[in-house]
Amino acid sequence: MVNVNRKQGRTPRLTSLDGLGQAAECLKTLAHPHRLRIIQMLLGGRYTVGELAEACSIPSHMASEHLRLMQRCGFLNVEKDGRCVYYTVAEPHLANIMACIEERFGAKKPLRNGASA
Repeated sequence: MVNVNRKQGRTPRLTSLDGLGQAAECLKTLAHPHRLRIIQMLLGGRYTVGELAEACSIPSHMASEHLRLMQRCGFLNVEKDGRCVYYTVAEPHLANIMACIEERFGAKKPLRNGASA
């Protein structure tokens, strides 16, 4: 296969290895089904730990740990409303990442014999 950029004499714009290292760390943080579900939900609005835990069928303390990890990566904001604590998405690029994931893995693909996967 011929590299189109090289063929036309253009040098591709490359991200620094430091930047790619940061990206890899953040992607590792997202690489968990419960965290992806939490992001999916938070892209639609704000939720409490209990609501997110229930949607993931996990105990609240596990949901809290997932939220802490994602908050450390800068993905989430925390809002207090009286005694309630709500989480929201802080990183707008998560919507694009989730759109890619949902497009690739969200829909059931038909098998060759016509059944769904």
